Formats: sequence, C-alpha cells, structure tokens
Amino acid sequence: MFPDLERRRVEQLLSHFYARRILAHARDQVRLGHSIRGNSVTVFEYQRGFDDPSAWMKIPVAQFRFDPRTGLWSLYWQDRNRKWHVYEDAPPAKSLGTLLAEVDRDPTCIFWG
Repeated sequence: MFPDLERRRVEQLLSHFYARRILAHARDQVRLGHSIRGNSVTVFEYQRGFDDPSAWMKIPVAQFRFDPRTGLWSLYWQDRNRKWHVYEDAPPAKSLGTLLAEVDRDPTCIFWG
C-alpha cells in the first residue's frame, strides 16, 4: 500500500480528472471511477447498459502501479482477455499525473478505444 499522503494525492488528482474528462451533460450516461488495491489504482469507465439502462457496465480503462522502493508509477493497459500489460510508450514516472495525462491523450487509442 502506498503512503497516506500519496493516496490523498491520487484521490484528488483522479477527482479533478473525472470532472474534466466527462462533460456535465453526459454524466447521466457515462461515469468514471477507480478502485485501489495494494499499490495499484485501476480506473474504470461506467456506461449505462443497453438492455437495462438502470444497470451500469464497468469497463477497465487503465491501471497505475506504484513501486514503493523507487517511488515511481507505471502505466498498464488491459487486453481483451483481461490481462494487464505495461504500456511501453510512457516510462515510469514520479508523478501519477504524468501518466494520467498520457491516458487522457491516448495517442495509441488503447485506453479509450
């Protein structure tokens, strides 16, 4: 588990990212959220179900892993078999914000499709 201060930074950074990424008029159809498990933060997109609009589908977008020995974050993407892979186009970074910006830009269309 990463330190409490880093966890608070993560929560704040992601909160701002979600507010900026999803436009207000679309928030009833699409949402963003995350889960924290150990040293990993997984970002999800939630979309209303096609057959049942009251149900939300949870789609993994990206995973960030913190290495407490180095203090660096690494970025991962998920394949169609739900296996996570290191995202080779962005080296590990001291700041999660650096990697979050890469996910936002998504130059390879691997995160947002």
